[in-house]
Amino acid sequence: MASDNDETCETLIEDFRPRLRELVVVERVLDHIHFIEGKQKEQIRQKARSEGNTAAVELLINAVVKKPHTAGWFTVFVDALQNGGCKYAADYMQLNLPGPEAEAENDYCVRLIQVLSPGLLSMKTDDVCDHCYSEDLLTHEDCEIIRAEIANKGSISGARELLRNIVRCRPGWFSTFLKILRDTEHQYLFELTGGGASPDCDKPGSDEKLPSQKDEPKGSEGVTGENPASTESRCSSPDFMDTSTTEDPEDTDLYEGASTDSRRLPNSLEPSQPAARGREDADIVLRDYQMDVARPALKGKNIIICLPTGSGKTRVAVYITIKHLDCRRAEGQSGKVVVLVNKIPLVEQHFTAEFLPFLKQNYKVERVSGDCQLKISFTEIVKKNDVIICTAQILENYLERSNKGEDEGVNLSDLTLIVIDECHHTQKGGVYNHIMMRYLKQKHKNTRLKKEQKQTVPLPQILGLTASPGVGGATKMDKAVDHILKICANLDASKIMTGSLGEYKKEPRKKTLTVEDRKEDPFGDVIKKIMNAIHTHAELSPTCDLGSQNYEQWVVQKKVKATTDEDHKVRVCAEHLHLYNEGLNLSNTIRMRDAFSFLNKSYEEELKKKKSPDEDQKIQITDTERFLFNLFKENKEELQTLAQNPEYENDSLSKLQSKILHEFSSREEARGIIFTKTRRSAIALSQWIQENLKFADIGVKASYVIGGGDQSVVKPMTSAERNDVLSKFRSGDVNLLIATTVAEEGLDIPACNFVIRYGLVTNEIAMIQAEGRGRAGDSTYTLVEVKNSGVAGKEYVNEYRKDMMHKAIDKIKTMNQGDYDKQILEFQMQAILEEKVRVTKKKHKDMKTENPSDVKFSCRSCSLDVCSGEDIQIIENTHRVNVTPEFSELFNLTENTTLQERLLDYETNGFISCKNCGQRWGSMMMYRGIECPCLHVKNFVVTCSGKKIGKCTKWSELAVKFSAFDYAENARRVAESSDDDETA
Repeated sequence: MASDNDETCETLIEDFRPRLRELVVVERVLDHIHFIEGKQKEQIRQKARSEGNTAAVELLINAVVKKPHTAGWFTVFVDALQNGGCKYAADYMQLNLPGPEAEAENDYCVRLIQVLSPGLLSMKTDDVCDHCYSEDLLTHEDCEIIRAEIANKGSISGARELLRNIVRCRPGWFSTFLKILRDTEHQYLFELTGGGASPDCDKPGSDEKLPSQKDEPKGSEGVTGENPASTESRCSSPDFMDTSTTEDPEDTDLYEGASTDSRRLPNSLEPSQPAARGREDADIVLRDYQMDVARPALKGKNIIICLPTGSGKTRVAVYITIKHLDCRRAEGQSGKVVVLVNKIPLVEQHFTAEFLPFLKQNYKVERVSGDCQLKISFTEIVKKNDVIICTAQILENYLERSNKGEDEGVNLSDLTLIVIDECHHTQKGGVYNHIMMRYLKQKHKNTRLKKEQKQTVPLPQILGLTASPGVGGATKMDKAVDHILKICANLDASKIMTGSLGEYKKEPRKKTLTVEDRKEDPFGDVIKKIMNAIHTHAELSPTCDLGSQNYEQWVVQKKVKATTDEDHKVRVCAEHLHLYNEGLNLSNTIRMRDAFSFLNKSYEEELKKKKSPDEDQKIQITDTERFLFNLFKENKEELQTLAQNPEYENDSLSKLQSKILHEFSSREEARGIIFTKTRRSAIALSQWIQENLKFADIGVKASYVIGGGDQSVVKPMTSAERNDVLSKFRSGDVNLLIATTVAEEGLDIPACNFVIRYGLVTNEIAMIQAEGRGRAGDSTYTLVEVKNSGVAGKEYVNEYRKDMMHKAIDKIKTMNQGDYDKQILEFQMQAILEEKVRVTKKKHKDMKTENPSDVKFSCRSCSLDVCSGEDIQIIENTHRVNVTPEFSELFNLTENTTLQERLLDYETNGFISCKNCGQRWGSMMMYRGIECPCLHVKNFVVTCSGKKIGKCTKWSELAVKFSAFDYAENARRVAESSDDDETA
């Protein structure tokens, strides 16, 4: 397709964006696109160097589709794909598409290479590379890059590069690759990838088939001892349907933007576990302690397995899953296993590294998450597969659908085993607990039905996995025991199983590095001088130290109260004090220049709000705002000068530098993780390390991993970006990871020599998880203190709680079974009664009692009356919009330059802000062709029946039922307005 109908071409690119992410190699395509400016090209290349090809492709596509377009832009793009060796990608752009079966087969081949890649890395890369070039699987440039990789890093690294390239070829590459393996005398690898499946495979010129389940031999008896469940391929059909559902905020924080599309090219071709090496490794051999903890579950009991991080809990769960399915099949019954995780990346991790390699011969395994783009409903996925790995919120959503009878859903009775990963989250308010509450209610209902000699509802077996149930903040042993017993009750566990790891136990050496106060802190002194000037201006008298957590709490309370009281002077001063307090914290944690950059950027953003896009319309700046802007301006130069003086840097950075240098200079192969509190500090520490020549000299290669939720002012990390960094960490391309708490729990990160917690201590569970990241035999765990963090004291408390937790578990294990069961039953009945009270309260709260006309909204900053609830309509039960002409006169529209992706029925075009004061109110949303100002309630002071609500962060907090958006009526109004404009 060479047409340059811009809109059609843009749609085509957006439709195939996921495929382009897989198939485009940025470096090879970029040089051929003349309409992208040199500066932007360099940004894209820098993205590729720092965050990987996938992230850079996103940036490239955004640059290609960005308007205004130059003449012939689409033809140039397609030609660039062709000339850059990305011919399969060019095929998609020209709608020269493979048939559904060919595409599905190709996707399966890609996945097969991913799973088998550890075995394929032993190939004679030079020979295979030459043959691939002669067979047109690789370009001349591909070969040069592979040979350079071999020369610099060895044959294995070159093999990885080769595999990454061949999977981007047009369909049909797999059979050619098999032939090459055979021709280059790689008989073992040829058979490993399915070669020899056809009786004619040894004949010259024959085409090797894609290995399907029909072609594979039956699984080894050590795994199942049974015949395959079916003759279908263990790779899912491409015939998928959208399963978009609402993820729990706790889950989505970490993982926004990941794709578990079964057709997606994996970011890493090397699975993180040694499990996926081929059919000969399909037997699971458990260690003694693993078999000990598994025994009750193998007898069908509900249990919790509590083993340290890195001791193989997931492998035990895989073993139990196989035995469960085998047992049911032997009895002539079907089994249905759901593996629940609380973080989206864990879905792909458990699928690729654990469950698929061991189960694929005899059972169907699939994975689903909120980011998944499978094109059939979750209900159908459950029906068609034996093992389903998914986020807990997905299952809860479909259990609720079934409960309401609104849609086809899933019932607990459809399942025979539920595996709950990180099961210590099965507590009040958590999604795990919502699922288990359904279970407990049905279980106790079954007891009643049994007495009445009525039919009971079958329930699945429950298997919980955790490294640490914690003590729930308990300070006494009996409270710690109660906390753990409640988790056991919530999971209906008959036992909590622990084991002695013996020779496999790995305890890191622990050390705390205390820091000294700066002898001089002129940078901090200037910030405190500014803060005290603001205190005087606003007539505020803080009772705690500036820069402390207590001060932050105090200033937030002042801000909320001032907003409710409409005291604009105190409110705006409190907002700026909050910024300066954050600046103090940053100067104690990272470099002063990073703290200055944060403050300077914050003030530039504030000044932007005060600039109206309409020259005739002047935004109001109050005397207090003018005072605050001038105060920063007067001190800006001094702060900037002081920030450049390394003599005044904090001692924490000095201690951290010494520790990193020691670890990398005293080990042959050092690999470590630094945990830090905020996203901003993670990024800044990564930059500091990359810019420091001392680190470069000893081979430190750093990168950062942060969360994916959008609740922070710092740009979140997409799953693709995060997976790319973790892939580089596994391969050794990155050997020092700076991470927020996103990497503490669950993520499969290779064995580290050292773990550093930099000014970060949360609870005993997080401490145990972080310790578990140091899995190497000689690993160290270091806590670096940061001023005002109090981490040393908190770590001592966590060590005490950890010891208490182990004693509490031991006490529970020695309980008489009758006493244990009695306490479990009491806690379950208590939980069911509390749930009934909670549901009743929620129903009452959810009753929309307020009349929309009695609800008023005013600007949070200047108290301008904005609208009433009658003016607001709701789209898709989510977006509150005001499309009245009166409202449109009250705001300015500012373009959002950071937007990178379009949504299906709507897209966000920019920000709306108060014409009077510049306070942001929300965003301009394009909904099916209609511009709809979308309000964010946190930006307003809400008055309900005369009572002011100073801090309202969610629309769900308002007991108001807004009218549904009338699309037809609003479309008619827009059409009439357009007609009037044309007539005029």
